[in-house]
Amino acid sequence: MVQPMRIGLSYDMKAEVPTPTGGPEDALEEYDTAETVGIIEEALQQGGNTVIRLGGGVAFLQAALRTPLDLVFNIAEGRGHYRSREAHVPSVLEMLDLPYSGADPQCLAVCLDKPLAKTIVAAAGVATPQWKFVGSQQELEQIAWEAFPFPAFVKPAFEGSSKGVRLASVVDNPSELRRVAGWQLEQYHQPVMVEQYIEGQEITVGILGNTPPRVLGIMRILPKRSFDRFVYSLEVKRDWKNLVEYECPAQLDGILLEKIEKSSILAFQALGCRDFGRVDFRLDTEGTPYFLEINPLAGLGTYSDLVLMAIKLGWTHQELIREIFTAALVRYPHLLADRPADWETTSSMVPDTVASSRQPTRPGSRV
Repeated sequence: MVQPMRIGLSYDMKAEVPTPTGGPEDALEEYDTAETVGIIEEALQQGGNTVIRLGGGVAFLQAALRTPLDLVFNIAEGRGHYRSREAHVPSVLEMLDLPYSGADPQCLAVCLDKPLAKTIVAAAGVATPQWKFVGSQQELEQIAWEAFPFPAFVKPAFEGSSKGVRLASVVDNPSELRRVAGWQLEQYHQPVMVEQYIEGQEITVGILGNTPPRVLGIMRILPKRSFDRFVYSLEVKRDWKNLVEYECPAQLDGILLEKIEKSSILAFQALGCRDFGRVDFRLDTEGTPYFLEINPLAGLGTYSDLVLMAIKLGWTHQELIREIFTAALVRYPHLLADRPADWETTSSMVPDTVASSRQPTRPGSRV
C-alpha cells in the first residue's frame, strides 16, 4: 500500500491580494485564479495524496510553520514589486528544510531581473538583442539614444506576465523612447530595459525535467490579423482567441528547430532552472533565435502558454501538473525511500517518470 503524501500548495490568488492604489491596470496580472489553484489541487490529490492550501504572503508563512508537509508545490509569485519577490516562498521553504517544486531562490531572483538574466544567457552563447538598462529618469535623459538601433522595445526590468508590455512599447526614435520609458519608470517604480526590436516570429518553448531537461514543445504565436509590428503584449494576451493562433508543434525547418532547442536548454541550464519553465524568443528573418526572457515559474492556468502547448501535444492539463510534480519529487530521493519497488505502477503520479527521468525528446513530440 502506497503511503499518501501531504503536499502543500503555495500560491498568490488575485482575489486575495489588494489592488495597489493608483497602480497600473496590470498590477495583479501575474497572480493566479481560484480555477488554476483548484485544477492543481485536484491533479496533486491523485494517488490518495492530501493537498493543503498554504496561500501566499503572511498566510503562507503561518501555514508553513504549523503544518506538517512532505513537499510543497509552489506557484507563488511573491508580494510587492521587489525584484526578488518570486524568491520569497522558496527561501522560507529552504529555511524550514521543506522540499518544494520548481526553481530555487537564486534562480527566481536572477530570472526576474531581465538584464541580469540576459547577461548570463549571452555568456552561455545564446543570442540576445542589444539592450540598455535605465535606472532612473535622469539616466533616461543622459543616454545618447541616437546611437541605439531602432526600432527599440521598452519594458519594465523586473516584471513578468507581460506587465508593462504593450503594442505601444515598440518605439521608432529617441523621442518616443523617452516618452514610453518615462511612463514605465513612473508607473512600475522600477528600472526599465530598452532592447533592440527583432523583426520576426514569436516563439515560446516549454521545458520539463532536470537530468537532463528536455523540450516539451516549440510553439509559434501567429497573429490572426495584420499588425504594424506584432508584439505578444498584454492587449494581445487578453484577447488571444481573436488575435493569435498557437501552432504547436511549430512548423519550422528541422535545423531551425534544433537551434531553438539548443538555445532553450542552454538558457535553462545557465540560469539554474528546475523541473519546468518556458523560454521566449524572437526568430529573425535569417533564422537566428534571439532570447527575450525565461520564466522559471511559468503560468499553469487554463490559458497559459505552457498549458496550451501541452494540450496541443496531446497532454491533459492535469498530466502536465503531475509531470512537474514528478520532476520535483525525483530530486528528493528520501521521499521515495520508503515506497515499494512497484510504486510507479500503484501510484497515478505519472508512473513512468518516478523512478528515473525520461530521455530528451525531439521538439514537439509527446514525452
